[in-house]
Amino acid sequence: MTEPSPRRLVLMRHARAGYADTTDFDRPLAESGTADARETGRWLADLGITPQAALVSAAVRAAHTFVAVAAGAGWGLEPRLDRGLYLADEQTALDLVRLAEPGVASLVVVGHNPTIATLAHLLDDGEGDPMALVAMAGGFSPSSVAVFDVGVGWAELDYGGARLTAYRSGPR
Repeated sequence: MTEPSPRRLVLMRHARAGYADTTDFDRPLAESGTADARETGRWLADLGITPQAALVSAAVRAAHTFVAVAAGAGWGLEPRLDRGLYLADEQTALDLVRLAEPGVASLVVVGHNPTIATLAHLLDDGEGDPMALVAMAGGFSPSSVAVFDVGVGWAELDYGGARLTAYRSGPR
C-alpha cells in the first residue's frame, strides 16, 4: 500500500471537565466543555479535516470530547480509546502516534496536558504558520487544537518533524 504524503496530525487537549464526586479518570465534561468541543469540530470541518483514525485517551472527559468534536464536524469515525494515553508523557504519546497504520492520511489525537501541549511544541519544525505558532505559544487551554502537516511516515515521525498549519485556542 502506498503511504499518503503529506499526512495531517491533529493534537487536541480535552475540553473543560466538570467536577464530580468521582475519580479523575471518570470526570465528565462540563456543559461548556461539550459546547466548546462541538465548536472545535465545526472549526476542523471548515478546514476540511476528515480524519481516517482517532487516538483518544480512555478517560471519560477525553472520550466525550471526541464524541462532541465528531458531532460538530460531522465525522462518523469510531476512536481507538487508549488507557495509556491518559498518563502518557510526550514521548509515550509520540510512540502511540507512531503506531498509526501507514495508510492513514489524517489522525486526530485527544489527550491531556501537559502532554499534548508539550508534544505539539516538540513536533513543530518552526517553519509553519507564524500566527498559529504565536497563538500556540500563548497556552493550550481546554479544547485547544493544533494542526500539523507531516511529511514522513507515522513510524518515522520525530521531534521537529511536523509543520504547524493551524491552531485554535479553547476558551480560557
